[in-house]
Amino acid sequence: MPSSAPTTPTSIELVADGLVLEVVTAGAAVRRLLVTDAEGDTNVALGHADPMTYAADGGYLGATIGRYGNRLSRARFTLDGVEHTITANEGDNALHGGLDGFDRRAWTVQEQGPSHVRLALHSPDGDQGFPGALDVTVTYRVEPDLVRIDYSATVDRATVLSLTNHTYFNLDGEGSGPVDEHDLAVSADAFTPTDAQLLPTGEVRDVTGTPFDLRRPTRLGDALAGDDEQLVHGQGLDHNFVVRGTGLRHVATLRGASGRTLVIESDQPGVQVYTGAHFDGTVVGTSGTAYGPRAGIALETQGFPDAPNHAHFPSTVLRAGETYASTTTWRLTRD
Repeated sequence: MPSSAPTTPTSIELVADGLVLEVVTAGAAVRRLLVTDAEGDTNVALGHADPMTYAADGGYLGATIGRYGNRLSRARFTLDGVEHTITANEGDNALHGGLDGFDRRAWTVQEQGPSHVRLALHSPDGDQGFPGALDVTVTYRVEPDLVRIDYSATVDRATVLSLTNHTYFNLDGEGSGPVDEHDLAVSADAFTPTDAQLLPTGEVRDVTGTPFDLRRPTRLGDALAGDDEQLVHGQGLDHNFVVRGTGLRHVATLRGASGRTLVIESDQPGVQVYTGAHFDGTVVGTSGTAYGPRAGIALETQGFPDAPNHAHFPSTVLRAGETYASTTTWRLTRD
C-alpha cells in the first residue's frame, strides 16, 4: 500500500513566452505560476514557502487530486452491486481521495522538456478502498500565455475516478490579500446545493435569483455578501457548478483588480468554485506572506461531487479497457 512518508520533492520549471510554471513532484502540484507583463513577473498561484511541505501535508495547495476529487458521502459507494468503503478523512466522509490521496504521493517524472512534464503514479487495487489497479499520468504543458493540463488513466477493473487540480489563484499577486475585488463569470445555469457537511443533496438548482448566478462577471465580494443558506454551509463559495455544454469549452473567466484575466476551459461536467475560507494565517506562501481567508480562489474542473451515490449525476465510472482522458487549460492575459 502506498506510503505518505515525506520524500524530498523535485522542482520543475516550465517556460514559455509570458509565463513560468513551477511544478513539484510531491502531489504533482503547481507551486508557482509567474506571469510576465509591464509590471514584471507576478506569481498568481498560491504555494508553500517550503517545498517539503508538499511532501508532508500540502493541504491540497496546487495539487493533483485523486482518485476522487471532492467528497464521497459516508466514505463509500456501490459499483456493480458491490459496496466499497473509502478511508474517511473529513468526519465520516471522504474528501479528495481519502486519507492518503494522490496529493500526498511522490509522482515519477515520466517525460520532461523545456515546456512540458509528464508525471506518473501507480495506484494499486484497494488503494484507500478504491477498486482496481490504476495507472495515471498528468501532463503540464506551457505555451505563450497558456497552461494546458492533460490527465490520462487506465484501470484493470471497474472503479470511479475524478481527477482535478487544486490551484488557488490570486491574479493581483500571491500574498496580495483577499480576492474580493476579483470578478468571476462561470458558464453555468445551475449548481448542486449541499447540506451542512458540504455533501450534494442531489438537487440540481437553477442559479437564477441566487448569489450563484455568475453567468455575467460578478465581483466576488458582492457574491459572498449574498443572503443564502448555501453560503453559510460553505463559509462562502464551495460549490459545484454545472458547466454548460460538452467537450472542451469555456468554464470560467476570472479577472483581478490588476486587469489580469484567467480564462479556464475544460471538458469536465462541473467546476468547484471555492473561495478559500479555511485559510487562517497558518500557511505561509512563497512570498513569505501568511494566507488569510479568501487569499485565493480555486476553480477545480471535475466530475460532480459524490456522483457515484447519485445515479442522475454524470457518471464517473472507469472500466477496464477504457482510457480516462481529460484536458483543462488556463489562458492568462491582461487588459
